[in-house]
Amino acid sequence: MTAKQPLLIELGAEELPVKALPGLAQALFDGVIDGLHKRGIAFDRGAAKPLYTPRRLAVLLPGVAVEQPEQRSEVLGPYLNIALDAEGKPTKALEGFAAKAGVAWTELERTSDNKGERFVHRALKPGAKTAELLPDILREAMAAMPIPKPMRWGERDSGFARPVHWLILLLGDQVVEGDIFGLRADRMSRGHRFLHEKPVWIGTPGDYLDALRAAKVLADPDERRARVVAEVESAAAKAGGTPRVTDDNLEQVQCLVEWPKAVLCAFERDFLAVPQEALIATMEANQKFFPVLDADGKLTEHFIGIANIESKDETEVRKGYERVIRPRFADAKFFFDEDLKQGLASMNEGLKTVTYQAKLGTVADKVQRVAALAESIAGEVGVDPKLARRAAELAKADLQSRMVNEFPELQGIAGRYYAMRDASLDDLSADERKQLADAIDEAYMPRFAGDAIAPSKLGQVLAIAERLDTLAGGFAAGLKPTGNKDPFSLRRNALGLARAVIEGAIELDLFEKLNKAWRGCPKPTIDIKNFSELTEEQLWRELALQDFHRVEEIFEFVLDRLRAYYADQGVTPQQFEAVAALMRPVAAHAAPTGAAGAIVGAASAATNAATTSSSLLDFDRRLKAIGEFVKLPEAEALAAANKRIRNILKKAIADGVAIPAAVDAARFQDDAERALHDVVQQAIADTDPLLAHRDYVAVLGRLARLRPEVDTFFEKVMVNVDDPDVRGNRLALLQGLADRLGSVAAIEHLSA
Repeated sequence: MTAKQPLLIELGAEELPVKALPGLAQALFDGVIDGLHKRGIAFDRGAAKPLYTPRRLAVLLPGVAVEQPEQRSEVLGPYLNIALDAEGKPTKALEGFAAKAGVAWTELERTSDNKGERFVHRALKPGAKTAELLPDILREAMAAMPIPKPMRWGERDSGFARPVHWLILLLGDQVVEGDIFGLRADRMSRGHRFLHEKPVWIGTPGDYLDALRAAKVLADPDERRARVVAEVESAAAKAGGTPRVTDDNLEQVQCLVEWPKAVLCAFERDFLAVPQEALIATMEANQKFFPVLDADGKLTEHFIGIANIESKDETEVRKGYERVIRPRFADAKFFFDEDLKQGLASMNEGLKTVTYQAKLGTVADKVQRVAALAESIAGEVGVDPKLARRAAELAKADLQSRMVNEFPELQGIAGRYYAMRDASLDDLSADERKQLADAIDEAYMPRFAGDAIAPSKLGQVLAIAERLDTLAGGFAAGLKPTGNKDPFSLRRNALGLARAVIEGAIELDLFEKLNKAWRGCPKPTIDIKNFSELTEEQLWRELALQDFHRVEEIFEFVLDRLRAYYADQGVTPQQFEAVAALMRPVAAHAAPTGAAGAIVGAASAATNAATTSSSLLDFDRRLKAIGEFVKLPEAEALAAANKRIRNILKKAIADGVAIPAAVDAARFQDDAERALHDVVQQAIADTDPLLAHRDYVAVLGRLARLRPEVDTFFEKVMVNVDDPDVRGNRLALLQGLADRLGSVAAIEHLSA
């Protein structure tokens, strides 16, 4: 077995880009691992991971083979009919092949393939020393690193993310000879820029982390991250609060420092009158500070900065942090105070001059569409329609505020603060004002992947109405996503809409609401052939059908967004398809009045015969029921039987067989079909009330008890007999069974 030695590679540079730092370290680590693997060099990865600080990237592996294994090679040569002449002597082709291999032709071996026998040169040579290969491995790894704009320094033609100043290449206790950017590899690292100015001797790779720690550098990002948290928590405790530590802020801070030290700071309490979200955004996004919260989660006047140095005079560091944050807070307070003077009504007025989308009008136009939708939805879910309309009419006002102009991430949040203080809402009770203000904020939820939906019913109504209009408008304006392009974020809006309905337990006819949203949006010109030859009734029919299919397309788009949503919950594609097959628009929905309305209804009904529901909440209930059904021992056999039944019925219809609407018991000829008819009728009677109450788990549990009679029927009864009356009667029996088996989901999709 080849001996192994620990490996250390360290690349020292000027301060590397903060946001790119973890990715650069991972790329270097992966590149070295890949280089070793491609060359067949054995290594122990163990718990190794990328190591880095703002000034260095490092790879530390516990064991790497000191040489490659023996290298076997096989080079195929000419076939015998080309290699040897009629007398069996070598041709020039064979002699040339042998010369290239560096052997006499008589030393070549022979092998065969489907074309015949041919010469082959096989060789075995010792593997190269790892130390000889490491420089090339490192160069390849660096060349593959994601550096969009390399910097060049000195007279070098090649570049890197930042100028490189030192290089360590150690295999065991030996320095590997090599160079990068004109730097010769050695064993000398560098400690903290200010706290340890002397070079750091690295005897072996195993000494690396401890040697740097002694030089005031934490090279392990996990250790550095943990120290930041500990420092921040300790400082916050001194102020009697708890720190707000977000993953993003923590990650950026640990990429900024090599030896983190917390400094507790404070600002004037007058600034707390400003929305705390604005102050927190300033501290975290602009300065990478950690806010300190009280026991109720409210912002205090304290915050924590992380220095990259243990200062002898921490007071000066504190003053610097406090000085840099004060102007930003002063600006935020000015914006907030000026916005309060302006008022929501004035802000709303300004929306009339802001284009939402060229084909969809202004933001003010969108506000009115959303308000109408919100009012419509509110009455169906137990929310005051007037309050919903009023909230929707004010929900976009803060887009014209100075605060949101400076802090775009405060959309809705700023509006909530303004609504709580706006004099135009003094006619509302305190509870109504708070509901309205909270809903303005919650209308944007979920704001990002993994975010919660709006907690209040009024907020959910606004969130749904907003997304309905965005989807309908996006499709009307021809902005349907293609590939990776989604300029209106329609995919995110569709998922947000679905989540608000499902997780908010809102019973809503989604197609009807999408239809209402579609009718409210400006539409593109519809292309109708022979326009002048159509009667008014025919024209309305054509327009209605085209509108119907466009809304149906949006409905399917929303449903499709739920595939990944439910997959994350353990729902299989087969289970999803089983329920999705029944999720279609139902009946006629609101449409133009008079003859046109009737025509829309007829078109809708004709297009959606034998459909069930367009309620996403109902969809969710059915999926949960299917999840329970598949656990039953009868599930697989029933799914297969239903698939067989559907195929029989489908073929019969294709053959032009008219299936009777009802079963005639007098035509039964076999006890098995009588038994199946009896249990099906009883199952229908038992499940009717369960379906009415949408107790789908109980429905499927009851239907699972049909398996013995179904199995017996297919064992003993031939459906497609010669007698057309008997055949039709048996098909009617199967149709009734299929209809009830498919009352919750198209369970045939569960069959492999």
